[in-house]
Amino acid sequence: MSSYSSSVASMITSKEERRRRSSSIISHLQPETIEEQSDQAALPNLNANWVNNKGAWVIHFVLIACLKIFYDLLPGVSQELSWTLTNISYVVGSYIMFHYVTGIPFEFNAGAYDNLNMWEQIDNGDQYTPTKKFLLGVPIGLFLISTHYTHYDLSMFVLNCLACLVVVIPKLPASHRLRLSVPELMTSSGWKS
Repeated sequence: MSSYSSSVASMITSKEERRRRSSSIISHLQPETIEEQSDQAALPNLNANWVNNKGAWVIHFVLIACLKIFYDLLPGVSQELSWTLTNISYVVGSYIMFHYVTGIPFEFNAGAYDNLNMWEQIDNGDQYTPTKKFLLGVPIGLFLISTHYTHYDLSMFVLNCLACLVVVIPKLPASHRLRLSVPELMTSSGWKS
């Protein structure tokens, strides 16, 4: 019986030693360990390096133009609604691509970037680089353009402003390595936070 009691005692202590999950919706990722930093420096990060290549900046304007043309071709969609839908579509796509998805689709970095989203991977996490300034300026510029072409309508302004804030706030240095999650939603849907 002593082996049974010792195994129960070890299970209790191991459960107590484990870190409890926080019920907070905001969590802050810890900085990388020296091992993770050396894994990240070992090979180039193809997931984030493409944003510095030629044509990477132009694709944003091409996508915005394609979205605008698409919404203009839909019957019954006014110019005001077309600009608002273009803004919201671009913002949702940008948020998912740069701030929601974590890790990389390649397996040659030994999991060094598994906890980082693409925004945190760009330029090795440095803030205010030319690429990050551009990617911060595009949604702000699109917000200003869509606000102008909606003739400063209050309801469209509120939608466009909220959409802009949704994608600009995660890009700010104060939001670096912060995660928003609803624990009940994440566990019930099978997602891991």
